[in-house]
Amino acid sequence: MAADTTAGTTADGSATEAVEAVFRIESARIIAGVTRIVRDVGIAEELAQDALVAALERWPREGVPDNPGAWLTATAKHRAIDLVRRREVYARKLAEVGRSLEDVPAPAPAEPDDIDDDLLRLIFTACHPVLSAEARIALTLRLLGGLTTPEIARAFLVPEPTVAQRIVRAKRALAGAAVPFEVPYGEDRAQRLSSVLEVIYLIFNEGYSATAGDDLLRPGLCEDALRLARVLAALMPAEPEAHGLAALLEFQASRTAARTGPDGRPVLLADQNRARWDGLLIRRGFDALQRAGTGPYSVQAAIAACHAKARRYPDTDWATIAALYERLLVLSPSPVVALNRAVAVSMARGPAAALELVDALAAEPALRGYHLLPSVRGDLLARLGRAEEARAEFERAAELTRNERERELLRDRAAGLAEGWTEGWTEGWTEGQADD
Repeated sequence: MAADTTAGTTADGSATEAVEAVFRIESARIIAGVTRIVRDVGIAEELAQDALVAALERWPREGVPDNPGAWLTATAKHRAIDLVRRREVYARKLAEVGRSLEDVPAPAPAEPDDIDDDLLRLIFTACHPVLSAEARIALTLRLLGGLTTPEIARAFLVPEPTVAQRIVRAKRALAGAAVPFEVPYGEDRAQRLSSVLEVIYLIFNEGYSATAGDDLLRPGLCEDALRLARVLAALMPAEPEAHGLAALLEFQASRTAARTGPDGRPVLLADQNRARWDGLLIRRGFDALQRAGTGPYSVQAAIAACHAKARRYPDTDWATIAALYERLLVLSPSPVVALNRAVAVSMARGPAAALELVDALAAEPALRGYHLLPSVRGDLLARLGRAEEARAEFERAAELTRNERERELLRDRAAGLAEGWTEGWTEGWTEGQADD
């Protein structure tokens, strides 16, 4: 009898793990498909959770179905149809949509084209400009990344109630603004696509170089953002900037393993073991870059490609990188892009030329409190032999950063200005975040 009980427990545990794994992978598609029926992402997420509960109840007893994703999708859609049926205001919608969906057998997958269309609609809905950037990020990670509220809170080092409130308010805002569940066209599409790209970029950026906390990297966020960028590029093959963003993230993700040492401390670009760069991701980056255009993300991807091409740090084509930053500064004028351009100029033309550019940025309000401004200036001063001034800049940068790993590195730099640390400290890659 004991053996039977153990076996049952193991089977239950296996089924539960299967439910959780499948739901994490399929939740975005399920929510997207259900949203098309109920036209409310909040209700759609609740119905998807209901399907998850049903699976947790039935799969341990009946076994995992052959097509678990289709089972969850069909279950959630049937519950959506029941909800629509109970609402008189949706009677006509039920007549038009409900009958066709009602006959879908549970194990059969939905039409792939419909799922893809719905997923694209969900991406544009979750990233609607009516929401704040923080709300868009939280909702996107919840609906499209499959992350739980505690996971999002841990990733961004904010309290769980704060994340929960952002998600709830985001859903209410979408419902209150009657945001249509659709892919927009014309000028509205360009505006919305910009919002979508920005959200995916910000998620990756936070994972690639964490704003605060004890770790430089949060690989899970990078993986979620890269997956979303790939999905968006596949769903919108005619949008060059979608491919530009995908290329940028592929190139940047390829370097993740080399950016920290065994103890978690940052490894500067000049010191990275390029054999640890992921060749597959680099190839994917070049493939995506061929389909990219001339917009800001595409230019940033071209900058990242210059690094990917260099077999050794001294082989880096800094002149081309500086020229690309010139172009990026025209497309996306900002003090941070200007700071990154100054770093590239320092490598192409020397630190003296770059120091003039950096000093001209000192009064920029957007860079007030930005730790990379004094760290870049400190690097340039150190390369010019002005050690005491450089030390003061690094100490100031250490006080400004909220990331403990960066603080350690900056303090070490201030204490010793060790040999080999005068190159590659803050070569930049995208607006809003310098690289290494």
